[in-house]
Amino acid sequence: MTTSPALDAKVQSALETFNLLDEKLCHYSDVLGLLGWDSKTVAPKKGRKFFSKAIGTLSTESFKLSISEEMGNCLQVLTEEGVYEQLDDVTKACIRERKNQYEKSKKIPTAEYQEYVILVNNANQVWEEARANNNFSSFAPVLEKIVTIKKKFAEYYGYEGHPYNALLNEFEPGLTVEKLDPLFKELREKSVNLLNRIQQSSSQPRKDIFAQKYDIDAQKKFNQYILPLLGFDMNGGRLDETVHPFAQSVNTGDVRITTRYLEENVRSAIFGTIHEAGHGMYEQGVNEEFEGKVIRRGTSFGIHESQSRFLENMVARSKEFWTYFYGDLQDHFPTQLQDVSLEDFYRSVNLVEPSFIRVEADELTYNLHIMIRYEIEKALIGGEIEVKDLPKVWNEKMKDYLNVTPDTDTVGVLQDIHWSFGGFGYFPSYSLGNLYAAQMLNTILKEMPEFYTHIETGNFSEIREWLRENIHQYGKLYTPNELIVKVTGEELNAKYLVEYLEEKYTAVYNI
Repeated sequence: MTTSPALDAKVQSALETFNLLDEKLCHYSDVLGLLGWDSKTVAPKKGRKFFSKAIGTLSTESFKLSISEEMGNCLQVLTEEGVYEQLDDVTKACIRERKNQYEKSKKIPTAEYQEYVILVNNANQVWEEARANNNFSSFAPVLEKIVTIKKKFAEYYGYEGHPYNALLNEFEPGLTVEKLDPLFKELREKSVNLLNRIQQSSSQPRKDIFAQKYDIDAQKKFNQYILPLLGFDMNGGRLDETVHPFAQSVNTGDVRITTRYLEENVRSAIFGTIHEAGHGMYEQGVNEEFEGKVIRRGTSFGIHESQSRFLENMVARSKEFWTYFYGDLQDHFPTQLQDVSLEDFYRSVNLVEPSFIRVEADELTYNLHIMIRYEIEKALIGGEIEVKDLPKVWNEKMKDYLNVTPDTDTVGVLQDIHWSFGGFGYFPSYSLGNLYAAQMLNTILKEMPEFYTHIETGNFSEIREWLRENIHQYGKLYTPNELIVKVTGEELNAKYLVEYLEEKYTAVYNI
């Protein structure tokens, strides 16, 4: 990192004011994050619709500050020719992030933004009830309003090519459908080919291992046992329950992750918790000196997902992981696992079977779930389909891609929380995370040949430190493309995930 030379009085004053504004916005974000976590975990349902207005008010104040005249003046001075170049790397990154936010947000009328925030905060409860009651029609009117506003926001932001690009950019800066479509095309073709060969294999893993009940209290104890061993700092975080698992960073010393427990699906809590721990460890690993600065978070949703998918799949679904932990799992579930060999358990953990639920999908078919959502979102924002058509379109795509048809909207179009909070453009991040993770793994194996030995012996600290040194510590200092090039030496390339899946699953299925 470079440091700044002496600055003239005008620039120094602008920089000091900018830093104060940046910190204040971070404080707003801290509190709003905490409120968001509370509303999805412990808040009484009856109070949520009232409290959403308070969240809307606070969000609007933050929004107004981010586009204030004071912020605009600071950015104008600090990005003048000959000034920006003098600044240190951390300051440049902070200005880059706030300027991008300023230029986009400035285009949105404040009243419309407040209306949107209140809408999506209320929408979460409407979605929860619709999902629980298998009643898409009760959620549809709210979703229609959200889609209408997101279309309008896309026009406010401006874009080249497809209007969906404006929304993609919110989650993965610099990404466009023109870049994403070829990546997904290659991954889709190779995944479908591999899936067909897997389904024709005569060597299928056992299904009965997980087709039994696993005590929820024992699941909770196992999760609490493995989390600190993996590297999640329990003194700087916590694990709670929710309807749809997520991670929420309040600050680098307070990172909260959530999971859900299903008696008849022990894999959901184990791998869901490990997934969220990957997010949490990323946030815990950001340079503490970035606290109070906009760059104290992960650089993008795709890079963030790379950390969760890496830990969930490339670490926790490896045979070496269960060589180390399987005895402990048997101790927690002696009745269910006493007669199950490590080999049978490992193969069952990596069972490939098209299913309805994305968060419980296997490592191979997961990406097909994402592509379904990606195509639907593009069509919604592009005006090719309407909200009322979603259940039908969803089921048709599930049939085309996975050869399964949901018998209820609860396990179909209503299963994900993302649309209720306006997260259009978010879903591609999950598959991007898989792509980034495989590319990072390729580099790790070159730099750390003993990677799997570390896993097999429970030495997760070496792996965490590599991730922290190469990825976590930087927060948003680098853009996602800059970071993947810095870590791996090249831009995102689908071949590494294709090769990883091919090698792993030809071995698991003996094909």
